[in-house]
Amino acid sequence: MTGAPGLSSAELDQAIARLLTIGTYASVALLALGVALMALSGRSPLGSGVQPFDLRRLPVDLAAGRPEGFLWLGLLAVIATPSSRVAASLVAYARTGERRMVLVALGILAVIGTSVAIGLATAAGSSG
Repeated sequence: MTGAPGLSSAELDQAIARLLTIGTYASVALLALGVALMALSGRSPLGSGVQPFDLRRLPVDLAAGRPEGFLWLGLLAVIATPSSRVAASLVAYARTGERRMVLVALGILAVIGTSVAIGLATAAGSSG
């Protein structure tokens, strides 16, 4: 793989490694903050009263400093980090004309997307 125009393969690999590192650290920090806030408020993440995921509530929960907002954002970052690595690879493969690898990356993203959609539909079905 020769990488994107103006970007060598090694530079692309380094950029993707930075993306994974930052995503991992951000995920851990958000989850740790959510757990700490929950512990400080005397609540358990396994106890009753824990709010199910609602993307519309996320900004409100974060702005209010609610532990659930940080936990859900951390979990989203955990899911998005490897997915963004696959998406970055997809772009690089497309730019270098590696059609087979583009199809593989698209397939992986389709599996991830389908899994998330099924999870959301299952959660919505069980809460309603």
